[in-house]
Amino acid sequence: MLKYGFGRPFSLSRIFHLHRRTYRREMNLINPRDERGYIPIASHALIGNLRTAALVSLDGSIESYCVPNFDSPSIFARILDKDKGGHFSIMPTIPFSSKQNYLASSNVLQTKYMNDAGVVSVTDYLPRPRKEVRAKQKPLLPWLVRRVECVRGKLPLQMQCAPAFSYALHSHNTDVIDDGSHPLDVSQKKAVFTSENLSLDLRYVVETTSADGEGEVPEIALDFLDLSTKGHKGLAVQSNFELEEGQCVTFILRIPPSEGSYGPANAGGSQVGKPGKEGFDVVYQPKIMGKAVDDPLLTKDLMASLLFATNKFWIEWISQSTYTGSWRESVMRSALALKLLVYEPTGAVVASPTFSLPEYIGGVRNWDYRYSWIRDASFTLYALIRLGFTEEANAYMEFIFERLRNKNPDGSLQIMYTIHGGKEIDEVELPHLDGHKGSRPVRVGNGAANHIQLDIYGELMDSIYLGQKFGKPLGYDDWLLVRELCVNCVLILKWTNLSFLSFLDRVDYVVEHCDDPDLSIWEVRGKKRHFTYSKVMLWVAIDRGLRLAEKRSLPCPNRYKWLAKRDALYEQIMDKAWNKELKAFGQSYEDTDVLDSSVLIMPLVFFLHASDPRFTSTLKRIMKTPEKGGLTSNNLVYRYDVKKTNDGVGGEEGTFCLCTLWCVEALTRAGEVDRSLLPKAVNMFEDFLLYLNHVGLCTEEISDAGEALGNAVQGFTHVTLISAAYNLSRTLYHSGPR
Repeated sequence: MLKYGFGRPFSLSRIFHLHRRTYRREMNLINPRDERGYIPIASHALIGNLRTAALVSLDGSIESYCVPNFDSPSIFARILDKDKGGHFSIMPTIPFSSKQNYLASSNVLQTKYMNDAGVVSVTDYLPRPRKEVRAKQKPLLPWLVRRVECVRGKLPLQMQCAPAFSYALHSHNTDVIDDGSHPLDVSQKKAVFTSENLSLDLRYVVETTSADGEGEVPEIALDFLDLSTKGHKGLAVQSNFELEEGQCVTFILRIPPSEGSYGPANAGGSQVGKPGKEGFDVVYQPKIMGKAVDDPLLTKDLMASLLFATNKFWIEWISQSTYTGSWRESVMRSALALKLLVYEPTGAVVASPTFSLPEYIGGVRNWDYRYSWIRDASFTLYALIRLGFTEEANAYMEFIFERLRNKNPDGSLQIMYTIHGGKEIDEVELPHLDGHKGSRPVRVGNGAANHIQLDIYGELMDSIYLGQKFGKPLGYDDWLLVRELCVNCVLILKWTNLSFLSFLDRVDYVVEHCDDPDLSIWEVRGKKRHFTYSKVMLWVAIDRGLRLAEKRSLPCPNRYKWLAKRDALYEQIMDKAWNKELKAFGQSYEDTDVLDSSVLIMPLVFFLHASDPRFTSTLKRIMKTPEKGGLTSNNLVYRYDVKKTNDGVGGEEGTFCLCTLWCVEALTRAGEVDRSLLPKAVNMFEDFLLYLNHVGLCTEEISDAGEALGNAVQGFTHVTLISAAYNLSRTLYHSGPR
């Protein structure tokens, strides 16, 4: 008898039986002759360069791409309008199947097209220079690179580049002209797309990859393509070509540098001078004098160097991780995904690089997440710190402190900022776009930017506490900003209790909102309430202020006032948020009969331990199915029941990935005392991992049918995945409570 799996006996006769069985070979064929509809949200991967990012579909189309930055208008948005949103596709012209994966420990993406006739590999990336220690930093070239190589047989292919400028609002002109970016002995054409505010050009490099360097290079011709019947406002270009084994063509889409430029504004680190100066790699040195370093000669050596440097950049970055726990593959992929959401010039982290993808197919909950939320700060910092990425944590912390130094005139903070630190985030609907699978309206900007969400002070103070504990120590001037923030939190609490009648003159924001509840973490667009989550996070704000003062021996004149208010708030939450009949904490003081999974945050921020009877009772209630009064379906957790509470938005939504992972971590914390809960936590976590897509990425929500919903890639989901894996792994190998 042989054994397989976990020791199950496996007889030789069984092997023989399996060997004799005939299987019908079935391939998930894509037929390019079929009308192309919407590709599921989960069937996409993400590439980026720490300035912007692009979604690449499983069939090889760039479906979402904003240039030059995350929050810039889109040039490709096919995921939001299959006809006129704009796309950049490369695919065979005969039926094929496809597979997609990232290169190991990298954000360089590979898509393979397979047919009996041949196999073609498309490698997609946005170039990143390696971090130089001694040599001068090479420029960050704002290019989108698509390398197409035939690795077996022969396949006919078609490339289409159909930009739709400024969310498909602006028209453009298209020209095919001589391309002067090649060496003198190469004569090629390029396509130039010119709109009102932006120009792009599409170039290409052909080569043979045979070992001896011999063989014919592929022939490429750029032809005009009229898609006006589908709503496009300018000509596209296409190329029909055939690749055979050993042939390769690389397409490069970019914003052309200004004429006479001698160094891009977004160079990757240090000042970059004119070409020819000592320290530059040979592939960056033009053979024609006067070429700028951000416009090098286009050669196969340059393209090979860019691919190598980009792949090496990601490998070297992820190798800094100190994580040694379980589920390492998922954790490392989440870390790489999180890095793609960083806007390097300011250190900001976007919630997601996409906008207006629906939380429910056909629904109205479609939001723009290309901004940096204060709320995300503490969770993101925790994940970065736990993985050992202190440089990113410190940069993000500096972005947060810069917001503190530039508060609104009334002393308030916004709940979100642009990646540049801006405050103007007007929400606009784009009725000309159909929305993903008809999910309207399509929105850009975010109207929640001006919401009063008091919980952000807790997340902010927690991030500051984590930053100084594990990263850069807190300076005195920054402590003064923190101290004022804590004073504000105490005052806010006193207004919402309606028991505080005198305020410091400088706290105008507190005076203005002294009687106001808030809209809390879910950014409801209905009435303001005294949300339990916000009260807990305000408790966190005061608690972290006290801890900072104590651990750093910093001056704190209001220490005893803070202490008294923190303890009083704790008592208030336990009294007003607790529902004695349900034996659970409610969504708000006003609606204690409404369950809300945001209360799962309590043990995660050390408000109380997960083994507290009140919390375990709440946890058990949440883990019941909706039919039995809970929020959990198929091991996935809803935020709240949209039928039982009016959030001012309407429509339906799926289960929330963030809430599912908070539930995993809550079970883990409770499992520190009751070890019997740990198998449930493991089961729930591994069930959740099944919903990661084919390259290990998360969206915001999951439907009842298991379909990915909401903006992709969702930073908050990846952050909480890292946190859940870290704490679950640590607890599993720990003998008892800490």
